[in-house]
Amino acid sequence: MQQELIILWFWVRGSLTSACISLAMAQDRPQNDEIDEKSINNWLPITSSRNAKWWYSAFHNVTAMVGAGVLSLPYSMAELGWGPGVTVLIISWVVTLYTLWQMVEMHEMVPGKRFDRYHELGQHAFGEKLGLWIVVPQQLVVEVGVDIVYMITGGKSIKKIHELLCSDCQPIRTSYFIMIFASVHFVLSHLPNFNSISVVSLAAAVMSLSYSTIAWTASLHKGVQPDVDYSYKGKDTQTVVFNFFSALGDVAFAYAGHNVVLEIQATIPSSPEKPSKKPMWRGVLVAYVIVAICYFPVALVGYYVFGNTVDDNILITLQKPKWIIAAANLFVVIHVIGSYQIYAMPVFDMMETVLVRKLRFKPCFTLRFVTRTVYVAFTMVVAICIPFFGSLLGFFGGFALAPTTYFLPCIMWLCINKPRKFSLSWCTNWICIILGVMLVILGPIGGLRQIILSSKNYKFFS
Repeated sequence: MQQELIILWFWVRGSLTSACISLAMAQDRPQNDEIDEKSINNWLPITSSRNAKWWYSAFHNVTAMVGAGVLSLPYSMAELGWGPGVTVLIISWVVTLYTLWQMVEMHEMVPGKRFDRYHELGQHAFGEKLGLWIVVPQQLVVEVGVDIVYMITGGKSIKKIHELLCSDCQPIRTSYFIMIFASVHFVLSHLPNFNSISVVSLAAAVMSLSYSTIAWTASLHKGVQPDVDYSYKGKDTQTVVFNFFSALGDVAFAYAGHNVVLEIQATIPSSPEKPSKKPMWRGVLVAYVIVAICYFPVALVGYYVFGNTVDDNILITLQKPKWIIAAANLFVVIHVIGSYQIYAMPVFDMMETVLVRKLRFKPCFTLRFVTRTVYVAFTMVVAICIPFFGSLLGFFGGFALAPTTYFLPCIMWLCINKPRKFSLSWCTNWICIILGVMLVILGPIGGLRQIILSSKNYKFFS
């Protein structure tokens, strides 16, 4: 009887032990999954560091917003004319500031949740699958397209510096200068997250303000040209109309920062007492003041001084003194280095998310090194093959850039907040949507005509 009791005791103890182990393993599974998810978020570039300050938001947004295209704004003014040109500049600034405010507000509109990426907000507004299909393709077209354009811009600016400082040197093809510019990104692209590129972004923001200031102050110093003419550049009505459409798109597409604004806000710490939207909005306001300081003087002074004879890059029109033009081009190079990284970081995040979460690759340096090197190489090769890609972006980018900047935030605001019909918020959003749809239609029409007219001069691998 004693032996039977001992056997029964061991059997009960073994059963209880097995049950406890099974229960513990069952409880550990979600915890392990939670730990894995946390470790992935701590590795991905958007969510790995959340200690940014409000001024990080300021210079990140300036770097993302102010592109080298600011130097072509006087040319756009020449195609728009004084009245429409000033109107479009002001409306674009106001509307994009409003839609940017909406995105900052929507970042944490669900208690306890942060929409760290543009497509996550889109999924909340339109549904899991539809949100991805609406946002991701458009965002990728803008970010990858802008990076390719910056590859070309950086290479051409280095070439311009070389020509100015060494006028007797043998001409070198643009392709080699693009490769020189790309070599910087083969190093910088391996910085892990947004906060790690803060110094690069700050330098880029300072440079954008610097070359914009050089452009309009040098123009003002040169003085109004004696034969200045403020009539439209086109000689006939058809040309004037199409040039107007093209310039409308060029001015509107100067505001592309919305494609990375949620990703920038994701780097700012947040709590119920101190939500991230307050420091983020402070940074955005500072950034938009700087954007106005860059855009408006260059556009208005450049057109005022040179009229309709201004080139599509005002630095070309200025020509002298050489050292100032060379310095401005150097500032452009430094700026587009930072801008490239700002737009590349969300692309890196998308690629690494798919590889780690969907394809189950292990988060490691090797994975990051390979994916980012391939991306930089891809943008470099496309820039070398198609050095006129900037003209194409004016057409193709219109379908993606205008929606993500001008009216997609408004549609999401209407879907999520559901303001009362015909209220101020409802009317304001519908006005922005109508203006944005007009840009999507009219901008690419003008851009397509420019591509067709210029196609005879296009040369691959030039």
